[in-house]
Amino acid sequence: MEGRIIDIKGKKLYVEYSSSLENRPTLVFLHDSLGSVQLWRDLPVKLSETTQCNVLSYDRLGYGKSYPMPIHERPVNYMEMEADVLNDLLAELNINNAILFGHSDGGTIALITAAKYPERIAAVICEAGHIFVEEVTLKGVYDAWEAYKTTNLPERLQKYHGDKVEMLFKAWTETWTRDDYRSWNIEYLLKDITCPLLFIQGDADEYGTLDQVEKTITQVSGSAEKYIIPNIGHTPHKEASELVLEKSAEFIRKNS
Repeated sequence: MEGRIIDIKGKKLYVEYSSSLENRPTLVFLHDSLGSVQLWRDLPVKLSETTQCNVLSYDRLGYGKSYPMPIHERPVNYMEMEADVLNDLLAELNINNAILFGHSDGGTIALITAAKYPERIAAVICEAGHIFVEEVTLKGVYDAWEAYKTTNLPERLQKYHGDKVEMLFKAWTETWTRDDYRSWNIEYLLKDITCPLLFIQGDADEYGTLDQVEKTITQVSGSAEKYIIPNIGHTPHKEASELVLEKSAEFIRKNS
């Protein structure tokens, strides 16, 4: 897919968008806290072809091929703000029947967007998303910070984010480990999610317990199902790619 930069209220975002299928939903891929369009690899194309849906992937500001994020501390509600940016992007592209597929931070942003902008969102696949902060999440962040200091992780990330790596890594780790972030919680929004939801999680996720799944699917207003994959960690779409592709395609066909 051809990529381009789109200006969304001053934020210059890298976008890949294929919209050749008339009267079909658009799958929208929302990457994690260290992710990018490129890091989805072939999942967007495979899922698009399997379900006959249009597809949109984009790098959030500061990630991948998008412009750098401003140099300042992230506010506690940064993911709520990212949901607003996504809504503006969907409006710019005239997408009113989006099926969101979000991983980790992207999964959380998908849930918030579905709650705040239900008229645009047809369904949500949330993979390893968070609705509150857990000790296991913080341990995962500290472990990642240690890996950043002691391994070639910065060089590996540089391949996808260029000279933005240090800023995005600090933005992620410093926000999640701040004292004022401990009380971050979006459970109050879940009742406003009326579209169908699929929550995918590995039962060995190093960043979250199954409480994240249970407390989400029991509090939304629409239909909700969970798909827990044994012995899989935080990235099921990479660790169990065929299972995730098959389950996601089944869910999308049922809701499109």
